[in-house]
Amino acid sequence: MSRIRIAALSALLPLTFGAAPALAALSPAERQIVSTADAGTESDIALLEKLVAQNSGTRNLDGVRKVNAMVAPEFAALGFETRWVPMDAVGRAGHLIATHKGKRGTTRMLLIGHLDTVFEPGSPFQTARREGTMLHGPGAADDKGGVVVMLAALKAMKAAGTLAGANIEVVLTGDEEAAGEPVSLARADLVAAGKRADVALDFEGLVIVDGQDYGSVARRSAGDYTITASGITAHSSGTFSPEVGDGAVFELARIITAFREELPEPNLTFNIGLVGGGATAALSGDEAQVTATGKTNIIPPVAIAKGDYRALTPEQVERVKARMQAIVARHLPRTDAAIRFKDGYPPMAPTPGNQALLDRLNTINTDLGLKAMPALDPLKRGAGDISFVAQYVDGLAGLGPSSSGDHTPEERVDLSSFPRQIKRAALLMTRLSREPAGR
Repeated sequence: MSRIRIAALSALLPLTFGAAPALAALSPAERQIVSTADAGTESDIALLEKLVAQNSGTRNLDGVRKVNAMVAPEFAALGFETRWVPMDAVGRAGHLIATHKGKRGTTRMLLIGHLDTVFEPGSPFQTARREGTMLHGPGAADDKGGVVVMLAALKAMKAAGTLAGANIEVVLTGDEEAAGEPVSLARADLVAAGKRADVALDFEGLVIVDGQDYGSVARRSAGDYTITASGITAHSSGTFSPEVGDGAVFELARIITAFREELPEPNLTFNIGLVGGGATAALSGDEAQVTATGKTNIIPPVAIAKGDYRALTPEQVERVKARMQAIVARHLPRTDAAIRFKDGYPPMAPTPGNQALLDRLNTINTDLGLKAMPALDPLKRGAGDISFVAQYVDGLAGLGPSSSGDHTPEERVDLSSFPRQIKRAALLMTRLSREPAGR
């Protein structure tokens, strides 16, 4: 897979974000896109409210399918061929894939979003409520708001006549918030789409800091680890003796302390989210609980900790894992320990090609009379599906609406952000659709 030719892109960019009057640089078709985006806001919000009203927690397989049943006809009405890919093999509902064939030899775009939310049917957070310019509801932003922005941008392109020539493949996963396992199977269709594409555009939320819109050219990985420490059990009066040693809990504490002291470096975060130890200790089947028993006068033979780590590049991931393994391997007297890694989301490393896409978007911002968008610090957002294709194709994330309180009962999407996000996405796709494919 070849990336967008950076030199060619750079030649298309202005040297400065100049002071051209707003909209003056737009073609008639692009001005039509702007008008459609402004006029369609209420219908977009109505669709969003309908989607949010249907619970689609990742493990609510029927709910995810019902959201697909609402969304797929919207793509079909725009001329996309749609298909549902069941994911029974990984315990998930499935993915929606929609394909629009345009002019041969032009940029192949991959649009990424997801149908599921973090809020399962047992959550008390189930309804949507308008609050002025905000919509308060489960998944209103992440990612049902992003799906609506995606559809609205495509509708605006169709109204302006620019969708006809666009080569677009859409992948809306049904398990972004908790990917099915093995992940290699759960993301096989997305990866295959990434290998076919020249550009990947992710419609998760726009990040705003102090009133400034940011573009995302990088996202960090998300992986888990489990540490299991062991030792000799005996009466506590023998603690630290040559015969008994330090016990499992002190060994686990040594490892956790060494992580905190020795691992920190730029763009890396790591966490311990679950700890247990004693005469007995065991993880639950879903690894979300640890049960332990013991007494204060028994040296614990077992201790368990679970955590996660997030890094910016594949090289950083491997380096950090190696350092963790080295720390775990040291051992206090008469103890042992092991670490098991469970890789989830790979990183989307910052690349010149990703930055070139943001530069393209900033040309559009200038043409719309909007401020240029700096690249977002990757520490300010979590992992996402675009990372699975980042090694194959240039990408840009954050094309969905802005919001607050994501992943909590305070999730609110900013409805006033819809028009500018729709315009940005539609104009970017329109301009990319006129360019030759990257390979």
